[in-house]
Amino acid sequence: MTKLIFEKSTDGINGVNIIDDDISEESLGINPKFLRKNKPELPQVSELEAMRHFKELSDKNFCVESGFYPLGSCTMKYNPKINEYLSLLEGFTDIHPLQEDEDVQGALELMYKLQEALKEITGMDAFTLHGSAGAHGELCGMMIVKHYFKTTGETNRKKVIIPDSAHGTNPASAGMCGFEIIRVNSNEKGQVDICHLKELFEENKGEIAAIMLTNPNTLGLFEENILEISKIAHANGALLYYDGANFNAIMGVTNPKIMGFDIVHLNLHKTFATPHGGGGPGAGPVGVVEKLKDYLPVPVIDFDGTKYFRKYNLKNTIGKIKEFQGNFGVLIKAYAYILMKGNTLKNASMDAVMNANYLKEKLKDYYKLPYNFPCMHEFVLSGDKQKAQGVHTLEIAKRLMDYKFHPPTVYFPLIVSEALMIEPTESENKTRLDEFAQAMITIAKEIETNPQEVLNAPHSTPVKRVDEINAARHLDLKFTKNNKE
Repeated sequence: MTKLIFEKSTDGINGVNIIDDDISEESLGINPKFLRKNKPELPQVSELEAMRHFKELSDKNFCVESGFYPLGSCTMKYNPKINEYLSLLEGFTDIHPLQEDEDVQGALELMYKLQEALKEITGMDAFTLHGSAGAHGELCGMMIVKHYFKTTGETNRKKVIIPDSAHGTNPASAGMCGFEIIRVNSNEKGQVDICHLKELFEENKGEIAAIMLTNPNTLGLFEENILEISKIAHANGALLYYDGANFNAIMGVTNPKIMGFDIVHLNLHKTFATPHGGGGPGAGPVGVVEKLKDYLPVPVIDFDGTKYFRKYNLKNTIGKIKEFQGNFGVLIKAYAYILMKGNTLKNASMDAVMNANYLKEKLKDYYKLPYNFPCMHEFVLSGDKQKAQGVHTLEIAKRLMDYKFHPPTVYFPLIVSEALMIEPTESENKTRLDEFAQAMITIAKEIETNPQEVLNAPHSTPVKRVDEINAARHLDLKFTKNNKE
């Protein structure tokens, strides 16, 4: 029997506790040692106070709606609010993952059509929507690589080649699958050193399983020798894996299939305008060429001409990489974005490339530009010039906060000293880009005339300047009125 107990809270507002007499330790099936002996000390606040609390937290957050968010390699583009609305339709929010296929035809149809759209955009022959994020998609791709060579009997292929400029998740994903990581160097143009690549294959004959690349790479530069890289990989029996983190630069213009890739993951939470950051949710679908389609994780969504259904009977499947499609809302938003853009998707890429080159040209006289070539959707500056004057990249990033801009990615990629990785995306207009460029130029001039102004930044944020070293060594997560700063 369920009882409603009305209690008066400390602020005088009535509250309700729900107590179910039918629930016992035995019925819960929980070991008594894990059960509370006393009621939890939960705060008793009114709805108004609760709303104020969450509003205060929101005000402390910086998001794309707050201002320019040039976070390199993360594509923090604007997320159309109509997509948010569509993802909240009752037909999507009120379904359950254990419902029969017959009861969720609309959801399965959306997923199937999203798969088909991603196939067309990337050139791949089959897709799974099961990746929960980019790194999860990478893990799935590397599991496919490993299982593929197991079924072909080439179990000696235990090494993966990864560029020195790669995202850190690449070696991590390959390493989690038991592969040995081999680094290929970048050349003077910031691209894969073809001579070094050939040497690696020669030194490790028959042992290379795959090359993991992103194109354009993390320097924002297009691998102009990608077809030769593909030819080298395939001539040596290896697979070519595409990290889709930078896909926002090329969608609709070219695709991984044309470049010779065998496996690709996409970041729907970057390229296809679904919320990114704050810990999730994300989506990292994985596409493969024809010879690998039976290796995808199950289920994949299929259509028999009458009914959409979850297909499990793939001959060489790697199995399940997760139980349910818990990030379904992200898939809805991405599909809505694709429908909205249609065959104009490439305009987003072209605008992103134009914006990045515009900013690069405005800033290269004030900061070192280690690779002075036309870039794609992002570019990397170096703060070495400012470091020589006693100010590091981290201080530059903090000073940007005083000008109401989110700092770009710093100290990555690792092959650039004092790196500042800037990606404007297609969402920003010329006025906003000019404001950001002027702030960066002003900071460069401040370092020349009054470096202490930058060294003591940020000055305008609600929280005082953080001592990173002390904070890391003496981490204190407790929150009290006395230490809220």
